[in-house]
Amino acid sequence: MHRRKIDINCDVGEGMGNEAELFPYISSCNIACGGHAGDEGEIRRVLSLAKAHGLKLGAHPSYPDKDNFGRTSMTMSESELIDTIREQLSLVCRVAEEENCTLYHVKPHGALYNDIAADKDLAGIFLKALEPFDPELVIYTPYGSALTEEAIAAGRRIVFEAFADRAYNSDMSLVSRQQPGALIESPEKALDHIVNMVLRRKVRSIEGELLSIEANTFCIHGDTPSALQILMYISKELPKHGIYLDK
Repeated sequence: MHRRKIDINCDVGEGMGNEAELFPYISSCNIACGGHAGDEGEIRRVLSLAKAHGLKLGAHPSYPDKDNFGRTSMTMSESELIDTIREQLSLVCRVAEEENCTLYHVKPHGALYNDIAADKDLAGIFLKALEPFDPELVIYTPYGSALTEEAIAAGRRIVFEAFADRAYNSDMSLVSRQQPGALIESPEKALDHIVNMVLRRKVRSIEGELLSIEANTFCIHGDTPSALQILMYISKELPKHGIYLDK
């Protein structure tokens, strides 16, 4: 059986307090930067723990909206959006340097992620916000998105991301969390979801359509109620399909 290695990432530092349980089962993490959740103390705690587990470390910037956990789109001027992203990344980068950690990637959060995946101009603004930071930072981005196209055009390093605990629409967008079936909480269904994406490069939309997809990193949200159960289950089952954690 051909062996395939994948990255599994989690969004963390968001107040769930479950990082110590999740980290043995993942290979990279996206740390909230204070926009939708987190603060300097939480960033420092999670960075230190992630470093001890040998994880790839990432920044997880968002719209500055803790009230809605960054999951509501905001109308901001170009300068306002650039300023908040740079402020969040500067905080994470400073703490990482103090903790002798090296950031590997950036992954936008929530509504910001969805908006820049769909809007070319907004994606360009996001990339502009990253310019003062390490140009070697990898961007986690969805396959076929506006962010992917703009990042490639700008010469940025990217890794295609897909979601192991979220359902997809037929246009490859994520099903709204307000709709039934948006969240995949069953470990068995999450496993099937990942196996199809890795081995067949396909994902079945909530409407039942089989869509083409490319992904090298797969997200399981740290605030998904069954996140730990999913991770424990797939860690046992993925090797049976020739799929291993790249850690």
